[in-house]
Amino acid sequence: MKDFNFYTPTRVVFGRESEDKVAQLIRDCGGSRVLVHYGGGSARRSGLLDKVLRQLADAGLYAVELGGVIPNPVLSMVRRGIDVCHRENIDFILAVGGGSVIDSAKAISYGALYEGDVWDLWGGKAVASRALPVGTVLTIPAAGSEMSDSCVITNDENGILKRGFNSELSRCRFAVMNPERTFTLPPYQTAAGATDIMMHTMERYFCAHQDMTLTDAIAEALLRTVKDCTLQVMDNPEDYRLRAQIMWAGSLAHNNLTECGGEKDFATHRLEHELSGMFDVTHGAGLAALWGSWARYVMPRHVSRFVQFAVNVMGVSNDFTDPEGTALRGIEAIEDFYRRIGMPTSIGELLGRTVTDDEIAEMVDKCSRGGKIVLGSIEKIGTDAMTAIYRMANK
Repeated sequence: MKDFNFYTPTRVVFGRESEDKVAQLIRDCGGSRVLVHYGGGSARRSGLLDKVLRQLADAGLYAVELGGVIPNPVLSMVRRGIDVCHRENIDFILAVGGGSVIDSAKAISYGALYEGDVWDLWGGKAVASRALPVGTVLTIPAAGSEMSDSCVITNDENGILKRGFNSELSRCRFAVMNPERTFTLPPYQTAAGATDIMMHTMERYFCAHQDMTLTDAIAEALLRTVKDCTLQVMDNPEDYRLRAQIMWAGSLAHNNLTECGGEKDFATHRLEHELSGMFDVTHGAGLAALWGSWARYVMPRHVSRFVQFAVNVMGVSNDFTDPEGTALRGIEAIEDFYRRIGMPTSIGELLGRTVTDDEIAEMVDKCSRGGKIVLGSIEKIGTDAMTAIYRMANK
């Protein structure tokens, strides 16, 4: 196994009525002046936001609201949040929502204590040294931001660039997770979230290191569980057991547990960031649209890994006389799963049209930073490979 550091400082408070503990959790973190950050109207319509605000008021905590976070969270909102933090002397940020809200909150936490332009961090011009503490009340299991060190922001001021930034500073101090808060998620959002959860694990599972017996077993169990529970929850949206498995899997998929001993790839994620950055599509759906093409591109040179996935995760019978055929059936099996839960398996299905050669060239240029970087770990993906994968998915 490859040497590794595993760090998960986030306190998880999981279960029914777990949001009742929010005020005390903030106090335990030393917070007294709180920015409550959220997305659209669902947090308020569900009663969750008002419940949280009442708790903070009853505990004597000062709270300021900032709503309006959109999917694929944007830099302009981050700047608004930074201004609020400065004006109101905020010392704690509470994200009420899913990954987009959490990532926006993390970005604000950096910018509130950074003296320059916060986009410097995403542009590679600076490294964060401080951040305000962040906690979350999770409502959408998908991104895993509640336990990850990552934060993805779209620069809506500079050519629609979507970039990620990683730092241990932004790991949430706590994550409150009540599966009942996910009962009313629309099927499409549930499916896109499950796809993102599985992809966070698959981006780590498909790596060049083959001696990860225990980590592989954890990853395979997580993938099977999410797949089976997602298929069932479509017909039983208020099944607590199913929702709980999916919600907990979302955290475990992106807190680096399934990376221990290996090396994450994340080429599909990087390719998708340009797709959703340009066309503002749902991240999980974009991943489903691209993964099969990435897999077909790299599989011939990594057959054994794809055979292991096909057999241990997708339940494909192992044809020992035709390893590549077994590997391909595993790719086809997960694409069939995507279709069963309403996810696309091509760019054409995702957008309702194919993209042009010029649009592919623009995505490749942004993804490769003008040809300066390559993607991946199981296989290095340069501009020619990026172009080929986008074209394979463009149907």
